[in-house]
Amino acid sequence: MTGKHTIKTGVDLKPYNTFRIEAFASRWAELHNADDLFRVMELPEFQSGRKYILGGGSNVLFTGDFDGLIIKNNISGISVVPENDRHVILKSGAGVIWDDLVRYSLDHNLGGIENLSMIPGSVGAAPIQNIGAYGVELEDTFLSLEAINLKTGEHTDFDHQMCRFGYRDSIFKRTHKDKYIITSVTLRLQKKPEPTLDYGNLRHTLAAEGITDPDIHDVSRAVRSIRASKLPDPAVTGNAGSFFKNPVMSAGYFQELKASWPEIPGFPAKSQSEKQAQGAEGAEKMMKVPAAWLIEQCGFKGKRDGDAGVHDRHALIIVNHGNATGRQLLNLARSIQDAVAGKFGIRLEPEVNIV
Repeated sequence: MTGKHTIKTGVDLKPYNTFRIEAFASRWAELHNADDLFRVMELPEFQSGRKYILGGGSNVLFTGDFDGLIIKNNISGISVVPENDRHVILKSGAGVIWDDLVRYSLDHNLGGIENLSMIPGSVGAAPIQNIGAYGVELEDTFLSLEAINLKTGEHTDFDHQMCRFGYRDSIFKRTHKDKYIITSVTLRLQKKPEPTLDYGNLRHTLAAEGITDPDIHDVSRAVRSIRASKLPDPAVTGNAGSFFKNPVMSAGYFQELKASWPEIPGFPAKSQSEKQAQGAEGAEKMMKVPAAWLIEQCGFKGKRDGDAGVHDRHALIIVNHGNATGRQLLNLARSIQDAVAGKFGIRLEPEVNIV
Protein backbone atom coordinates (compact mmCIF):
# COMPACT_ATOMS: atom_id res chain seq x y z
CA MET A 1 0.00 0.00 0.00
CA THR A 2 2.43 2.64 1.22
CA GLY A 3 5.14 1.29 -1.04
CA LYS A 4 2.99 2.42 -3.96
CA HIS A 5 2.60 5.86 -2.41
CA THR A 6 -1.13 5.38 -1.98
CA ILE A 7 -3.46 5.96 0.93
CA LYS A 8 -6.84 4.28 1.45
CA THR A 9 -9.94 6.38 2.03
CA GLY A 10 -13.13 5.78 4.01
CA VAL A 11 -11.74 2.92 6.11
CA ASP A 12 -14.08 1.33 8.66
CA LEU A 13 -12.42 1.51 12.09
CA LYS A 14 -14.68 -1.03 13.79
CA PRO A 15 -12.26 -3.96 13.27
CA TYR A 16 -9.40 -1.83 14.60
CA ASN A 17 -10.73 -0.80 18.03
CA THR A 18 -11.67 -3.14 20.86
CA PHE A 19 -14.70 -1.03 21.82
CA ARG A 20 -16.05 -2.12 18.42
CA ILE A 21 -17.18 1.44 17.76
CA GLU A 22 -18.47 2.07 14.25
CA ALA A 23 -16.49 5.00 12.88
CA PHE A 24 -14.64 5.78 9.68
CA ALA A 25 -11.23 7.26 8.92
CA SER A 26 -11.20 9.60 5.97
CA ARG A 27 -7.62 8.44 5.19
CA TRP A 28 -5.60 5.37 6.23
CA ALA A 29 -2.01 4.13 5.85
CA GLU A 30 -0.18 1.09 7.21
CA LEU A 31 3.49 0.91 8.18
CA HIS A 32 5.63 -2.21 8.12
CA ASN A 33 8.97 -0.44 8.52
CA ALA A 34 10.46 3.04 8.87
CA ASP A 35 10.79 3.43 5.11
CA ASP A 36 7.01 3.11 4.81
CA LEU A 37 6.65 6.06 7.15
CA PHE A 38 9.08 8.21 5.18
CA ARG A 39 7.13 7.50 2.01
CA VAL A 40 3.85 8.43 3.69
CA MET A 41 5.40 11.62 5.08
CA GLU A 42 6.03 12.79 1.53
CA LEU A 43 2.35 12.63 0.62
CA PRO A 44 0.09 15.71 0.76
CA GLU A 45 -2.45 13.76 2.84
CA PHE A 46 0.17 13.54 5.59
CA GLN A 47 1.39 17.10 5.41
CA SER A 48 -1.99 18.67 6.11
CA GLY A 49 -4.78 17.77 8.49
CA ARG A 50 -5.13 15.60 11.59
CA LYS A 51 -3.09 12.47 12.19
CA TYR A 52 -3.47 9.63 14.68
CA ILE A 53 -1.09 6.71 15.29
CA LEU A 54 -3.01 3.48 15.87
CA GLY A 55 -1.52 0.39 17.46
CA GLY A 56 -3.68 -2.48 18.66
CA GLY A 57 -6.72 -0.23 19.14
CA SER A 58 -7.22 -1.51 22.70
CA ASN A 59 -6.82 1.83 24.46
CA VAL A 60 -8.76 4.22 22.26
CA LEU A 61 -12.34 5.48 22.17
CA PHE A 62 -13.40 6.96 18.84
CA THR A 63 -16.19 9.46 19.55
CA GLY A 64 -17.03 9.84 15.86
CA ASP A 65 -15.57 9.60 12.38
CA PHE A 66 -11.92 10.64 12.13
CA ASP A 67 -11.44 13.41 9.58
CA GLY A 68 -7.75 12.92 8.99
CA LEU A 69 -5.07 10.29 8.49
CA ILE A 70 -4.92 7.15 10.65
CA ILE A 71 -1.45 5.58 10.56
CA LYS A 72 -1.56 1.90 11.56
CA ASN A 73 1.75 0.76 13.05
CA ASN A 74 2.47 -2.84 11.98
CA ILE A 75 6.26 -2.84 12.45
CA SER A 76 7.16 -6.40 13.50
CA GLY A 77 10.19 -8.40 14.65
CA ILE A 78 11.62 -9.60 17.99
CA SER A 79 15.30 -10.17 18.77
CA VAL A 80 17.32 -11.14 21.85
CA VAL A 81 20.84 -9.94 22.62
CA PRO A 82 22.70 -11.38 25.66
CA GLU A 83 24.05 -8.62 27.89
CA ASN A 84 25.66 -10.38 30.87
CA ASP A 85 25.14 -13.34 33.20
CA ARG A 86 22.00 -11.77 34.71
CA HIS A 87 20.24 -9.96 31.89
CA VAL A 88 19.42 -10.01 28.21
CA ILE A 89 18.22 -7.25 25.94
CA LEU A 90 14.91 -7.91 24.19
CA LYS A 91 14.10 -5.64 21.24
CA SER A 92 10.68 -5.62 19.61
CA GLY A 93 9.05 -3.87 16.71
CA ALA A 94 6.36 -1.44 17.84
CA GLY A 95 3.64 -3.24 15.90
CA VAL A 96 4.10 -6.55 17.73
CA ILE A 97 1.13 -7.52 19.91
CA TRP A 98 2.17 -6.96 23.53
CA ASP A 99 1.04 -10.37 24.77
CA ASP A 100 2.95 -12.04 21.94
CA LEU A 101 6.08 -10.38 23.35
CA VAL A 102 5.21 -11.64 26.85
CA ARG A 103 4.79 -15.17 25.50
CA TYR A 104 8.11 -14.85 23.65
CA SER A 105 9.84 -13.90 26.92
CA LEU A 106 8.25 -16.89 28.66
CA ASP A 107 9.32 -19.24 25.87
CA HIS A 108 12.90 -18.03 26.41
CA ASN A 109 12.57 -18.11 30.23
CA LEU A 110 13.19 -14.37 30.53
CA GLY A 111 11.64 -12.69 33.56
CA GLY A 112 10.26 -9.23 34.17
CA ILE A 113 7.03 -8.86 32.19
CA GLU A 114 5.10 -12.01 33.16
CA ASN A 115 2.83 -9.95 35.44
CA LEU A 116 1.84 -7.96 32.36
CA SER A 117 0.40 -11.04 30.66
CA MET A 118 -2.80 -10.63 28.68
CA ILE A 119 -2.68 -6.83 28.58
CA PRO A 120 -4.12 -5.96 25.17
CA GLY A 121 -2.48 -3.63 22.69
CA SER A 122 0.80 -3.25 20.84
CA VAL A 123 4.39 -2.97 22.04
CA GLY A 124 4.65 0.58 20.73
CA ALA A 125 1.76 1.71 22.93
CA ALA A 126 3.22 0.14 26.08
CA PRO A 127 5.72 2.91 26.95
CA ILE A 128 3.28 5.66 25.99
CA GLN A 129 0.88 4.36 28.62
CA ASN A 130 3.55 2.92 30.94
CA ILE A 131 1.33 -0.13 31.18
CA GLY A 132 1.19 -1.91 34.51
CA ALA A 133 -0.53 -4.71 36.41
CA TYR A 134 -0.06 -6.81 39.53
CA GLY A 135 2.77 -4.73 40.98
CA VAL A 136 4.82 -4.36 37.79
CA GLU A 137 5.07 -1.50 35.29
CA LEU A 138 6.71 -1.34 31.90
CA GLU A 139 9.28 1.15 33.17
CA ASP A 140 10.66 -1.54 35.53
CA THR A 141 12.24 -3.35 32.57
CA PHE A 142 12.38 -0.52 30.03
CA LEU A 143 15.77 0.29 28.52
CA SER A 144 15.08 2.47 25.48
CA LEU A 145 12.89 3.05 22.44
CA GLU A 146 13.39 4.31 18.91
CA ALA A 147 11.04 6.94 17.52
CA ILE A 148 10.70 9.17 14.47
CA ASN A 149 9.65 12.80 14.63
CA LEU A 150 6.52 13.13 12.50
CA LYS A 151 7.38 16.69 11.52
CA THR A 152 11.09 16.45 10.73
CA GLY A 153 11.61 12.74 10.09
CA GLU A 154 14.45 12.79 12.60
CA HIS A 155 15.25 9.51 14.37
CA THR A 156 15.67 9.71 18.16
CA ASP A 157 16.60 7.12 20.79
CA PHE A 158 14.76 7.74 24.07
CA ASP A 159 16.25 6.29 27.24
CA HIS A 160 14.37 5.76 30.50
CA GLN A 161 14.97 9.28 31.80
CA MET A 162 13.92 10.94 28.55
CA CYS A 163 10.56 9.14 28.60
CA ARG A 164 9.63 10.74 31.95
CA PHE A 165 7.43 7.87 32.99
CA GLY A 166 4.56 8.47 35.37
CA TYR A 167 1.61 6.47 36.61
CA ARG A 168 0.06 5.28 33.31
CA ASP A 169 1.86 8.22 31.77
CA SER A 170 4.93 9.29 29.81
CA ILE A 171 6.26 12.23 27.85
CA PHE A 172 4.42 10.83 24.82
CA LYS A 173 1.09 11.62 26.48
CA ARG A 174 2.20 15.15 27.36
CA THR A 175 4.68 17.43 25.55
CA HIS A 176 5.44 14.82 22.85
CA LYS A 177 1.83 13.80 22.26
CA ASP A 178 1.21 13.05 18.55
CA LYS A 179 4.70 14.29 17.66
CA TYR A 180 6.51 10.95 17.34
CA ILE A 181 5.85 7.44 16.12
CA ILE A 182 7.60 4.69 18.07
CA THR A 183 9.26 2.10 15.84
CA SER A 184 10.83 -0.24 18.42
CA VAL A 185 11.05 -0.82 22.17
CA THR A 186 13.97 -2.41 24.03
CA LEU A 187 13.65 -4.08 27.44
CA ARG A 188 16.18 -5.53 29.89
CA LEU A 189 14.92 -8.89 31.18
CA GLN A 190 16.24 -11.33 33.78
CA LYS A 191 17.99 -14.59 32.94
CA LYS A 192 17.38 -15.72 36.53
CA PRO A 193 13.86 -14.40 37.12
CA GLU A 194 12.66 -13.17 40.50
CA PRO A 195 8.85 -13.07 40.27
CA THR A 196 6.86 -10.20 41.80
CA LEU A 197 4.05 -11.73 43.86
CA ASP A 198 2.92 -9.28 46.53
CA TYR A 199 0.03 -7.61 44.77
CA GLY A 200 -3.69 -8.21 44.82
CA ASN A 201 -4.66 -11.87 45.05
CA LEU A 202 -1.78 -13.18 42.95
CA ARG A 203 0.00 -15.05 45.75
CA HIS A 204 -3.36 -16.36 47.05
CA THR A 205 -4.28 -17.66 43.60
CA LEU A 206 -0.96 -19.47 43.32
CA ALA A 207 -1.24 -20.91 46.83
CA ALA A 208 -4.73 -22.21 46.04
CA GLU A 209 -3.11 -24.22 43.25
CA GLY A 210 -0.52 -25.58 45.68
CA ILE A 211 2.27 -23.47 44.19
CA THR A 212 4.48 -21.98 46.91
CA ASP A 213 7.64 -21.38 44.87
CA PRO A 214 6.29 -20.12 41.54
CA ASP A 215 8.31 -19.49 38.42
CA ILE A 216 7.44 -16.94 35.75
CA HIS A 217 5.26 -19.45 33.91
CA ASP A 218 3.20 -20.03 37.04
CA VAL A 219 2.83 -16.28 37.54
CA SER A 220 1.72 -15.74 33.97
CA ARG A 221 -0.86 -18.52 34.19
CA ALA A 222 -2.21 -17.08 37.45
CA VAL A 223 -2.44 -13.57 36.00
CA ARG A 224 -4.25 -14.90 32.93
CA SER A 225 -6.68 -16.83 35.13
CA ILE A 226 -7.45 -13.80 37.30
CA ARG A 227 -7.89 -11.49 34.33
CA ALA A 228 -10.12 -13.95 32.48
CA SER A 229 -12.35 -14.32 35.54
CA LYS A 230 -12.82 -10.58 36.01
CA LEU A 231 -12.52 -8.97 32.59
CA PRO A 232 -14.83 -9.27 29.59
CA ASP A 233 -13.42 -10.63 26.35
CA PRO A 234 -13.29 -7.74 23.80
CA ALA A 235 -14.10 -10.25 21.06
CA VAL A 236 -17.45 -10.82 22.78
CA THR A 237 -18.19 -7.51 24.52
CA GLY A 238 -16.58 -4.31 23.27
CA ASN A 239 -14.31 -2.72 25.88
CA ALA A 240 -10.85 -1.27 26.42
CA GLY A 241 -10.10 -2.77 29.82
CA SER A 242 -9.72 -0.30 32.67
CA PHE A 243 -11.24 2.97 31.55
CA PHE A 244 -9.89 5.05 34.46
CA LYS A 245 -6.64 5.21 36.40
CA ASN A 246 -6.68 4.18 40.05
CA PRO A 247 -6.38 7.51 41.89
CA VAL A 248 -3.24 8.15 43.95
CA MET A 249 -3.54 10.51 46.90
CA SER A 250 -1.73 11.61 50.03
CA ALA A 251 -1.99 9.36 53.06
CA GLY A 252 -3.59 12.29 54.87
CA TYR A 253 -6.45 12.62 52.41
CA PHE A 254 -6.91 8.87 52.41
CA GLN A 255 -7.39 8.97 56.19
CA GLU A 256 -9.99 11.71 55.76
CA LEU A 257 -11.91 9.48 53.36
CA LYS A 258 -11.55 6.51 55.69
CA ALA A 259 -13.14 8.51 58.51
CA SER A 260 -16.31 8.81 56.39
CA TRP A 261 -16.06 5.44 54.63
CA PRO A 262 -14.25 3.02 56.97
CA GLU A 263 -14.46 0.20 54.43
CA ILE A 264 -12.62 2.10 51.67
CA PRO A 265 -9.69 -0.01 50.39
CA GLY A 266 -6.28 1.54 49.93
CA PHE A 267 -2.75 0.38 49.21
CA PRO A 268 0.62 2.09 49.61
CA ALA A 269 1.83 3.44 46.27
CA LYS A 270 4.84 1.22 45.64
CA SER A 271 6.12 2.17 42.22
CA GLN A 272 8.08 5.34 41.66
CA SER A 273 5.58 6.57 39.10
CA GLU A 274 2.70 6.11 41.53
CA LYS A 275 4.56 7.95 44.27
CA GLN A 276 5.17 10.86 41.93
CA ALA A 277 1.59 10.96 40.63
CA GLN A 278 0.88 14.08 42.68
CA GLY A 279 3.98 15.96 41.50
CA ALA A 280 5.41 17.97 44.37
CA GLU A 281 3.74 15.66 46.88
CA GLY A 282 5.75 12.73 45.52
CA ALA A 283 8.02 12.71 48.58
CA GLU A 284 5.01 12.27 50.88
CA LYS A 285 3.63 8.83 51.59
CA MET A 286 1.03 8.14 48.92
CA MET A 287 -1.93 5.79 48.81
CA LYS A 288 -3.72 4.23 45.84
CA VAL A 289 -7.46 3.58 45.95
CA PRO A 290 -9.19 1.21 43.50
CA ALA A 291 -11.26 3.31 41.11
CA ALA A 292 -13.60 0.34 40.70
CA TRP A 293 -14.59 0.58 44.37
CA LEU A 294 -15.33 4.30 44.09
CA ILE A 295 -17.43 3.74 40.97
CA GLU A 296 -19.31 0.86 42.56
CA GLN A 297 -20.20 3.01 45.60
CA CYS A 298 -21.79 5.49 43.19
CA GLY A 299 -24.11 2.78 41.89
CA PHE A 300 -22.63 2.29 38.41
CA LYS A 301 -21.58 -1.36 38.56
CA GLY A 302 -23.71 -3.23 36.02
CA LYS A 303 -25.54 -0.05 35.03
CA ARG A 304 -26.70 0.15 31.42
CA ASP A 305 -28.06 2.96 29.30
CA GLY A 306 -28.99 1.46 25.98
CA ASP A 307 -25.91 -0.37 24.71
CA ALA A 308 -23.50 1.75 26.78
CA GLY A 309 -22.84 0.20 30.16
CA VAL A 310 -20.55 -0.67 33.04
CA HIS A 311 -19.44 -4.27 33.40
CA ASP A 312 -21.39 -6.24 36.01
CA ARG A 313 -18.25 -7.93 37.43
CA HIS A 314 -15.79 -5.05 37.29
CA ALA A 315 -16.96 -1.45 37.69
CA LEU A 316 -13.79 -0.02 36.17
CA ILE A 317 -14.70 -1.35 32.73
CA ILE A 318 -17.05 0.53 30.43
CA VAL A 319 -18.56 -1.76 27.81
CA ASN A 320 -20.31 -1.57 24.47
CA HIS A 321 -23.12 -4.12 24.59
CA GLY A 322 -23.59 -3.93 20.84
CA ASN A 323 -24.30 -0.71 19.03
CA ALA A 324 -23.30 2.07 21.42
CA THR A 325 -21.65 5.09 19.83
CA GLY A 326 -18.39 6.50 21.07
CA ARG A 327 -20.22 9.63 22.18
CA GLN A 328 -22.63 7.55 24.30
CA LEU A 329 -19.73 5.76 26.01
CA LEU A 330 -17.98 9.08 26.61
CA ASN A 331 -21.14 10.54 28.17
CA LEU A 332 -21.34 7.56 30.50
CA ALA A 333 -17.68 8.02 31.47
CA ARG A 334 -18.30 11.68 32.25
CA SER A 335 -21.31 10.78 34.39
CA ILE A 336 -19.08 8.42 36.37
CA GLN A 337 -16.43 11.11 36.81
CA ASP A 338 -19.01 13.61 38.05
CA ALA A 339 -20.54 11.15 40.49
CA VAL A 340 -17.21 10.09 41.99
CA ALA A 341 -16.05 13.71 42.26
CA GLY A 342 -19.30 14.69 43.96
CA LYS A 343 -19.17 11.85 46.48
CA PHE A 344 -15.45 11.51 47.22
CA GLY A 345 -13.85 14.72 45.96
CA ILE A 346 -11.73 12.72 43.49
CA ARG A 347 -11.74 13.39 39.75
CA LEU A 348 -10.98 10.12 37.97
CA GLU A 349 -8.57 10.36 35.04
CA PRO A 350 -9.18 8.24 31.93
CA GLU A 351 -6.58 5.67 30.92
CA VAL A 352 -8.23 5.41 27.52
CA ASN A 353 -7.28 7.83 24.75
CA ILE A 354 -10.38 9.73 23.65
CA VAL A 355 -10.29 10.71 19.97
